[in-house]
Amino acid sequence: MSLTIAHLKRGQKGIIKQFSEDLLPIKLLELGCLPGNEVEMIQIAPLQDPIYINVNGSHIAIRRTVALQIELEPIES
Repeated sequence: MSLTIAHLKRGQKGIIKQFSEDLLPIKLLELGCLPGNEVEMIQIAPLQDPIYINVNGSHIAIRRTVALQIELEPIES
């Protein structure tokens, strides 16, 4: 199983590797969710959806189903 944004804990970071599906919303790509960019987990809502992340200085809220499609390379702190 590969690491996705949905598997990160608060404060953890990763580098976007690839997308498991090509159906990501274009808005996410415009905001910087592209391979090679760093993602940091900011917060997970109480019912596990949505997930708040930081990409290139932008705080973005995404659905858990979308977060499961974005595969990461973990960054060790």
